[in-house]
Amino acid sequence: MALYALLILPSANRVYADSAVELTRAELLAFDRGVLGRRLSDVGTRVVGGVPYVTFEAGELSARDAAVLGNLSSVYALFEVVGEMLRPVELKRLDRFDDDLITIQKYQGKTNEQFTKLLLNVTLLASGFAAEMLERRFRVFDPLCGRGTTLNQALMYGFDAAGVDRDQKDFEAYAAFIQTWLKRKRLKHKAEFGPVRRERQVVGKRLRVELAADRDDYKAGATQLLDVVNADTMRSAEFFKDGSFDLVVTDAPYGVQHGSRTAGKGLVRSPEDLLAEAAPVWARLLRAGGAMGVAWNTFVAKRELAASLLADAGLEVVEDEPYLSFRHRVDQAIMRDVLVARKPA
Repeated sequence: MALYALLILPSANRVYADSAVELTRAELLAFDRGVLGRRLSDVGTRVVGGVPYVTFEAGELSARDAAVLGNLSSVYALFEVVGEMLRPVELKRLDRFDDDLITIQKYQGKTNEQFTKLLLNVTLLASGFAAEMLERRFRVFDPLCGRGTTLNQALMYGFDAAGVDRDQKDFEAYAAFIQTWLKRKRLKHKAEFGPVRRERQVVGKRLRVELAADRDDYKAGATQLLDVVNADTMRSAEFFKDGSFDLVVTDAPYGVQHGSRTAGKGLVRSPEDLLAEAAPVWARLLRAGGAMGVAWNTFVAKRELAASLLADAGLEVVEDEPYLSFRHRVDQAIMRDVLVARKPA
């Protein structure tokens, strides 16, 4: 058995403060459980030269193992510990585009990029398709997509991405950003943007983009699809087919800067009402074996209630480790947690 040490991204340390190491440890255990066959042992932490590392023991890591571990949300570098020395392990990532796709947008209320990636990862790892992480082109849906942080991370991985958001300003800002970014990067794509009409009435706006990371893929038809709708999330099933997504991944409103909107109560501070109404709609869009991951502020909704709402929607909530170890403080008013549930196969 060899000892390995994982160095965390410095930016993650600033964002997550004291939680960065423990969040990475929990995410690593999710990778071990979902993809690596539970071959890691003694997963813990260690300070080397004044810098915290997440450490683990394993047999020799294969190229595939390194390709999997390269996608940890906060990994900066991985080393094999040899005596007093750290020997670098080459990591390969799924990333298909420049990282400014994820980082360039700056706006109030944006979810941290590392956390968005963690949320997508742990949802994928709980699905029935986790073993296909490096090969499958997952279809990812964010039913509260805002300005597209989750959508962009899905695109970065080479996945198809779809989203719904009722805020017209956010929708138009994202549509402008992604089209400008694609043109600036000179990436082959085809975009359609305009109103959606039903019975001669406009029921929403929609952006559909076919894109590829290189021209050869585009010519061969190996394209990714981005599909974003400006509409209420409760109407998601009007725009997307049942059972058409592998993953539903979303960051629920925290009830601090803005609240949740429901048909019955309008604007409310708690995401409970939103989940009660919307979770059954979102669950319909998941295919069997798919998974839903929701992040929310535990100060405005207790975990037990949120879990019961997903269970009422016909999903099997993951209620064992490491999925109970993602709770962390964001600021004085937000204690964020992650809830993941599967759709029975």
